[in-house]
Amino acid sequence: MNEAPLLSIESLQVHFRTPEGVNRAVDGVSFAIGAGETLAIVGESGCGKSVTSMSILRLLPEPPAAIAGKIRFQGTNLLDLSDREMRKIRGNDISVIFQEPMTSLNPVLTVGRQIGETLRLHQGLSRAQAEERAVEMLTLVGIPEPKRRVREYPHQLSGGMRQRVMIAIALACSPKLLIADEPTTALDVTIQAQILDLMRDLKRRVGAAIMLITHDLGVVAEVADRVVVMYAGRKVEEASVVDLFRNPRHPYTRGLMGAVPRLGAAEHGETGRLAEIPGMVPSLKSRIEGCVFAGRCPQVAEICRKAAPALEEKGPSHLAACHFAPKDALAA
Repeated sequence: MNEAPLLSIESLQVHFRTPEGVNRAVDGVSFAIGAGETLAIVGESGCGKSVTSMSILRLLPEPPAAIAGKIRFQGTNLLDLSDREMRKIRGNDISVIFQEPMTSLNPVLTVGRQIGETLRLHQGLSRAQAEERAVEMLTLVGIPEPKRRVREYPHQLSGGMRQRVMIAIALACSPKLLIADEPTTALDVTIQAQILDLMRDLKRRVGAAIMLITHDLGVVAEVADRVVVMYAGRKVEEASVVDLFRNPRHPYTRGLMGAVPRLGAAEHGETGRLAEIPGMVPSLKSRIEGCVFAGRCPQVAEICRKAAPALEEKGPSHLAACHFAPKDALAA
């Protein structure tokens, strides 16, 4: 990226103090997102994806959380801001779409009221102006009969419509960065496709950068420009979406891709059995010596258990943290 990134995270650490010890949920993660770019953060449950997104919004209570590093948004370190200053940014410059709209929406407030609250808080609109804007937002996200729906409650809407309402709330103040935390997890496949189409369309029209948190590589392939792969609280690979799918360098990334079912695999002579990554994610309550993936890696060697691999450029703008990741001649 030639120009300064919209969001830059440098050596982010998020540790939680628990009775059993310190849980290193995020341990030294760095990445950046440019204006209008879609960055996907992938990995299995417990790898630190959602904790990273909650840290950006400063939604983790301190204590028990202890956050270190730098989170720069438009050049300002968000960790230096007061709670009052952060409230001006949340929902205004940075918005979030949570994965379960039924628990994120207030069941006793109408849809229009919930969209309007954001607009009245950040943009000072009157109740009538906020309702008018809420109708516009419901139209934007493709909800039919928006003037009627704006007076309905979340339980009166389908799962797909509730997720569209969440997107409408997130986009109401025209944010520069949209954090989407597993936005399609609770939806059936048909509705998932509609939500992904909607996000792509809105990105073109609104121009917001998107940070997509997901474990679904199919979603990543559909919407992302670049991908960060996380494992056990650390970044293990980063590349453009095309390069990552064409040439994954880290064994964990290859394991994730091997576990994805492919249509027509049997017709091409491939076995019907999906590959699996053996073992479990290591406990983050104790310091891990060597590579975090060593206990589950099919190509583990003695050096992997003793020395943590550096995150190195293995190809053009393609980083991986593995002693044995193939390296392009130009990057050597």
